[in-house]
Amino acid sequence: MTHILFTISAAFMLGLSGLTFNRTHLLSALLCLEAMMLSLFIALAMWSSQNKIMMFSSAPLFLLAFSACEASLGLSLLVATSRTHGSDQLKNLNLLQC
Repeated sequence: MTHILFTISAAFMLGLSGLTFNRTHLLSALLCLEAMMLSLFIALAMWSSQNKIMMFSSAPLFLLAFSACEASLGLSLLVATSRTHGSDQLKNLNLLQC
């Protein structure tokens, strides 16, 4: 396993472990998701540049665009949640309530 592959997989695993073990605030969960998406972006960009495949050269840009859309949707949900519930703590969010 090369150093670069180890670094990218470690960044993804740190984001995943932060998402699973740190469930206090919605903002921390969104930051962990963003870290996972950025590590996937770097991995896909490096894979397409190392293999010199022209067909996949635009795939990292599509992933980055979807990541930006995911971040904006997450921040809008954070604002809506903090306005209705008063905080962004995940334990206060109950989907069974009206």
